[in-house]
Amino acid sequence: MSAALNPAAARGFLGSGLGIALFSSAVFGLSGSFAKALLESGWSPGAAVTARLTGAALILVLPAVLALQGRWHQLRDNWVTIGLFGLIGVAACQLFYFNAVARLSVGVALLLEYLAPVLIVLWLWAASRKRPRVWTVGGTVLSLAGLVLVLDLTGAVKIDVVGVLWGLAAAVCLAIYFFITAKENDSLPPIVLASGGLLVGAAVMWLAAATGLLPMAFSTADTRLGPWIAPWWVPLSGLIILATVLAYVSGIMAARALGSKVASFVSLTEVLFAVIWAWLLLGELPGAIQLVGGVFIVAGVVLVRLDELRAGAAVPPGMAAPLDHANDVEPVP
Repeated sequence: MSAALNPAAARGFLGSGLGIALFSSAVFGLSGSFAKALLESGWSPGAAVTARLTGAALILVLPAVLALQGRWHQLRDNWVTIGLFGLIGVAACQLFYFNAVARLSVGVALLLEYLAPVLIVLWLWAASRKRPRVWTVGGTVLSLAGLVLVLDLTGAVKIDVVGVLWGLAAAVCLAIYFFITAKENDSLPPIVLASGGLLVGAAVMWLAAATGLLPMAFSTADTRLGPWIAPWWVPLSGLIILATVLAYVSGIMAARALGSKVASFVSLTEVLFAVIWAWLLLGELPGAIQLVGGVFIVAGVVLVRLDELRAGAAVPPGMAAPLDHANDVEPVP
């Protein structure tokens, strides 16, 4: 029986870091379709993000408390990590992205944000004083080229310098998110980090709303998901449970298993999944050029992953591995 048809092999892949990372990208990709349904019914972007983070944080509080099992010192010992994750990886990343969207097209803003993998490669290069290997460079170029094709940026695009700066700020936040989640930390369960980070992120968003920085507009009008009319709570529930709770928890697990560099490259497939979900839920059929871009992204991810495996195999027993894995770098300041 071939590996492709072997149930045990399939379970092994799904349970691996790569399988979990792809699952995380798939459920993260749902957020665009669910959010679009809410926005078109009268919700503001800030309201949708705040409701998303608040609902997810409340859902994860009880499982996080059970995971701690009374060991509250873990929160005290890791409050900096939780705070950075919530402030930078959750709240700031989304807030900066929406500021970029306000001045740029969604495609350009998303492309700028997903420069994060390039920033990670450059950071690892600077930290290790070692030039990235050829396959890593090739995977970087291939994945970014595929991302451009998937976004299908055509026609005249208005470029706003301030909007570009917001997009680059979102990219920096996303890169820090991958470093934080990939940091090896056996004392802090992924669900605790996700819950704590979402609580911090939700608090920051509510604070921004209270100060007038973030406009808030909610609506109870029915929403449209392709040919279906659904109550407002249907896309909101999907946004909270699928695209946030499952997405963040599985994303942290994947980043710890794969490291920030590989996990960030796999996350590029979120754009491809978003296109597929938009096709299934909103009737937006992807074009041939987007499918070709998806192939490029997957090929780039495979190149980076193979490069890491080759590097690990080349290290003699007892010697430290090259500084290409997030778990080998210093914590984010």
